[in-house]
Amino acid sequence: MPYTFDLVGVSPILSFFYQQQELTEQPAPGVEYLGNRKCTLDTFIESVQTVSPQQGWNVDQVVDTVIHFWMNNADSIQYWKTRLEDAGQENLLVARVADLKFLRTTFESLLGH
Repeated sequence: MPYTFDLVGVSPILSFFYQQQELTEQPAPGVEYLGNRKCTLDTFIESVQTVSPQQGWNVDQVVDTVIHFWMNNADSIQYWKTRLEDAGQENLLVARVADLKFLRTTFESLLGH
């Protein structure tokens, strides 16, 4: 099963916490949002290793997806790292990891296909 990983933004810790609480009430069984205080490959690998088994995902494939993203998106990573530093200590860098099929279906439903 193919997966996707993207850095999506910077969020205040409390806002991210409240959003996560809402998502647990209406779970989306193909996507997870991860929040980290640091913009490093290691922190996101640790995060996906935690959520992947809960989703029933292949942990090794998800980790490979994160590594692939990290190796091929240096500009994006630097951009978000700078935004996180500018935002201060009370913020998190938010990433999305998802089952690609689930994400595609979700986007297609939004577009009415």
